[in-house]
Amino acid sequence: MALGLTLSATLLTAGCARAGGANPSTGGPGGPGAPSGPGHAAHDSAASSPSSDAELCAESVARWSRKVLDSGTYGDYQSMGLSNGQYEILRAVVDAARAAERRQGADVADELIARRARAACADRYRHGVPSGGPWR
Repeated sequence: MALGLTLSATLLTAGCARAGGANPSTGGPGGPGAPSGPGHAAHDSAASSPSSDAELCAESVARWSRKVLDSGTYGDYQSMGLSNGQYEILRAVVDAARAAERRQGADVADELIARRARAACADRYRHGVPSGGPWR
């Protein structure tokens, strides 16, 4: 058992050290093709990890809203990894984005998606995780 714990701790330490250190295959931080330089800090996995349920909701809803807007079709909310409540947010965001895209173009629609998803998810999670079970 001690050997297993030691091995686990060693692997964890090595993984953490590698995450912040140089990548031998590229000579820089991150994996092959990972962005480097000051302009790409937002793409760092530690920097872009959602820190709250509301942020995770906003990122997921925005990502799927863009896909729905581009494809013109909705998928099943469960296959998207969304709760029913998050899916309701997505549908409202996509409806507004479609109208904005027709009137003002794709860039405005994209900004609206980010803004509306963030606001709706912040409202949904303002008191913590909504009641009614994880599917709500």
